[in-house]
Amino acid sequence: MKYAPFFGCMMTTKYPQFEAAVRKTAAKIGMELVDIDGFTCCPDPIYFQARDKIEWYTVAARNISLVEDTGLDIITTCSGCTATLSEVNIHLKEDAELRELVNKKLKKIGREFKGTIDVRHAVTVLRDDFGYDKVAETVVNPLKGLKVAVHYGCHLLKPSHIMRVDDPDHPTILQNLLKAIGAEPVPHDKNLLCCGRACMNSQIPDNMVIDIIESIQKSKADCMGLICPTCFDEFDMGQIIRGRKYKKQLDVPVIYYFQMLGIAQGLTPHEVGLDMHKIKAVQLFDKLAAAS
Repeated sequence: MKYAPFFGCMMTTKYPQFEAAVRKTAAKIGMELVDIDGFTCCPDPIYFQARDKIEWYTVAARNISLVEDTGLDIITTCSGCTATLSEVNIHLKEDAELRELVNKKLKKIGREFKGTIDVRHAVTVLRDDFGYDKVAETVVNPLKGLKVAVHYGCHLLKPSHIMRVDDPDHPTILQNLLKAIGAEPVPHDKNLLCCGRACMNSQIPDNMVIDIIESIQKSKADCMGLICPTCFDEFDMGQIIRGRKYKKQLDVPVIYYFQMLGIAQGLTPHEVGLDMHKIKAVQLFDKLAAAS
């Protein structure tokens, strides 16, 4: 099954280990990724949109139009990119007047938004096109004994009529994907809280990060599991910054889901880039290997 991947800015430039993990694991499941030339930033679903919404629509529509030429669906691996491209795709399909305005701008560069494809996050493709059982079939090194506290973040789930990923108040998709690779999802009471990245007041994201990490520490989870590189940025380096600032012991390893999937499929921690994280998680998998 073929899909056009949209990896976005942060993943390709700051966290290439996530892109590598997606590419290596997708192939084992049967997802054929067809790369498209010419993508730009999605663009950003918060600041760019707030500054000029029509230009935001236009840039995103241009990205979508590049994939429409192939007839493939876009799969995204960043929650922010999913939020932008999904919202633009749906609104332009539904609003003929808006679509005409955007296409008038796109015509200047020889592009047109047609509304012929869908935008989907990679985790929904795993669930809906392949199924949890298929994911489990690729596992050769089940992560038995690894306790993972899930962080969903904002953009993966809300607004639910745009994202169409899961129940925004009681999501299960990441827990089920973790179970498929042998890990144990551990509940904690801040799993739906925003990471705070978009807040303009620095005190608010400080409080959010600390609240979430302390909730995970209380749950006795080994690590945090997430699917958003922006959230990862806020928690990995963010824990070090807040720990020093507030003199707190914040040291929960943060792992992108496809990195865990890769290790379960037989890749090494180095091959999925765990050694590139600020808060090291390699020792977790050394412990699992020793116990197996």
